[in-house]
Order: sequence, then structure tokens, then C-alpha cells
Amino acid sequence: MANRQTILVIEDEKTIGNYIETILLSNEYKVLRAMNGTTGLSLCTSHHPEVVLLDLGLPDIDGMEVLQRIRGFSGIPIIVISARSQEKEKVEALDSGADDYITKPFGAEELLARIRTALRHQLHVGKGQMQPPVYSRDGLVIDFERRLVTLGGNAIHLTQIEYKLVSLLAQNAGKVLTYDFILKDIWGPYADTDNQILRVNMANIRRKLEANPAEPHYIFTEIGVGYRMLE
Repeated sequence: MANRQTILVIEDEKTIGNYIETILLSNEYKVLRAMNGTTGLSLCTSHHPEVVLLDLGLPDIDGMEVLQRIRGFSGIPIIVISARSQEKEKVEALDSGADDYITKPFGAEELLARIRTALRHQLHVGKGQMQPPVYSRDGLVIDFERRLVTLGGNAIHLTQIEYKLVSLLAQNAGKVLTYDFILKDIWGPYADTDNQILRVNMANIRRKLEANPAEPHYIFTEIGVGYRMLE
């Protein structure tokens, strides 16, 4: 079973937000909604979406500040959606870390195309390095583009958080990822969490992937440090 990609929509105009949500849901994306910048930042750090759609004209915090704050802790693709059509403002948004800029009004196909492009860039370019499209070891296959996990040819259902954990480890196979690194990458730097929630999720993952969770074959624990995926 494939895991739906999550899009965070930070937009205070209800009509436009509903329009965007309808488009995304009909194309099998999972949608998070925020009517202001404060809620948007909170959802971004707690849910770690794949793409953020950000309006610049928010009621509490200017969208440019929201953009800069997200860029302070994450490289997540951000597509600015705004009625501000002047070139200067577009350049400012892009220079501040936005990946793309769509001017209102816009059509469904344009929005979906921009999202697909952002997702492709995020998939294949990570810190200047090309990421392999598939992880495959001893019967465990993770197709990053399709977000599909199979074991021995059988689809494995993972929750959104479980998939992100497995995907992060698989994309860094052979490397030890510390608890702090994983927590910040998955839940964000300001999330109210600790190693316990990570251990609980990892235990659930092992029950789904390992023949004997007590003696893991795919995901190893480096005691007191973190986790490492079979290389």
C-alpha cells in the first residue's frame, strides 16, 4: 500500500484554501490546513509534510517571515502562492528560500505540475547528492518515488511517520543516524518529543519488517547512539 504524500497549505482565504484542498485530495495527496502563520509553523514542525504551499498575506505573521523561519530548520520544498505579482516580491521570496512561486489566480493543472516538480527535486537532490530511487536489500524494497514498501514481494503498510523513519534510514543505509538527528528530521527541532516516541515507532516498524524483532536484520540499534539500516 502506497503512503500518500502530505501537503501543508498555509492560506487564510477560506475559499482559496478549499479550492486547493479539493484539487489535492482528488489527486490522492494528504492535506494539512493552516489559516495563519503560527499554526502553519506548528504543523510544519510536528507533521513534517513533503511540500508547503504558502500564502504571503497572512493575518498574524508575514508570509516572508514564515518562509524564513521554515528555512531555518528545514529544506522542505516551499511553493509560494500569492496575489503579489510584482517581480521584486517574487525575487525576494525565491532568494529567501522559496522553491517556486505561483501568482493568483491559477489553474489546477499548473498547481499540480509545480508540486510534482518540487517533489522530484526533493527526491533526487539532497545536499548536492543524487539519491537512488529504490532501496533493495534481502527482499526488502523501498520505492521512494512511489512511496511503496514491500517485503518478499508483499506490500507493507506503514504509517506516515513509520514510512518517513524507514525512508530516512534507507537513504542513509550503512550510516549511524543519532537519535537527535532522527528526531529533528522527522518531528522538527521544536517538537515536544523525546527518544520514547522514536523507540515506540521503531518497535512497530520492526514488528512489520523483521522476522524476529529481537534480532533485527534490517534496522540495527547502536546502543546509546541511534539506528543504522542494513547497507
